[in-house]
Amino acid sequence: MNNIDFMTSLHKSTKRDYLGRVNDKEYPKAKAAMLAKQWGYDYWDGDRRINYGGYQYIPGRWEKLAKELILYYKLKPGDKVLDIGCGKGYLLYDLKKILPELEIFGLDISNYALLNSKKEISNNLKLGNCNNLPWDDQEFDLAISLNTFHNLYCYDLQKSLCEIQRVAKNKYICVESYRNEIEKANLLYWQVTCESFFTPDEWLWWFKLCGYDGDYSFIYFE
Repeated sequence: MNNIDFMTSLHKSTKRDYLGRVNDKEYPKAKAAMLAKQWGYDYWDGDRRINYGGYQYIPGRWEKLAKELILYYKLKPGDKVLDIGCGKGYLLYDLKKILPELEIFGLDISNYALLNSKKEISNNLKLGNCNNLPWDDQEFDLAISLNTFHNLYCYDLQKSLCEIQRVAKNKYICVESYRNEIEKANLLYWQVTCESFFTPDEWLWWFKLCGYDGDYSFIYFE
């Protein structure tokens, strides 16, 4: 189990107004969170004050990460990759674009995201919950989950960590975390769907509890 930071540069490419989000008059934090947790239009393509503000495919945005994953995990033609919390499938699309012989699969709880996913790979995406993955033991050469597991309550987090461990030989998870009170406050201000607020040491406790031995990294709201 290694801390491998694939995500910080992508995370820091977005500028955030923490106080602006929490104090917005039209979409106060509670209203924004309520809308976001429906995982529909408002979450993906609605007002930026709720979440993404129009989540569209941008050529090159996910390509660097896709190349890093292929290189680090030595992915080769015929390997099977699963993205848990795949959203509209943009990372999977770029993985397939770089290594066309990959077998790609995605799972997301949002029917809206899947209906509006990259059409070239939409048949590879499945509606479902990460606490009960519909695949066999060790079926995947790599399973990833980016910024998804922190949206789970503890009972689902435990099941989901056990599930990603079960279905894949190699694993990588990225979750939101905080190291001090400033980062904790910023995370609380910015997030709209997070249910698990843990320090890095607490996340490592969860990983050990669930027998998760894959790789991981954290993003912070500095």
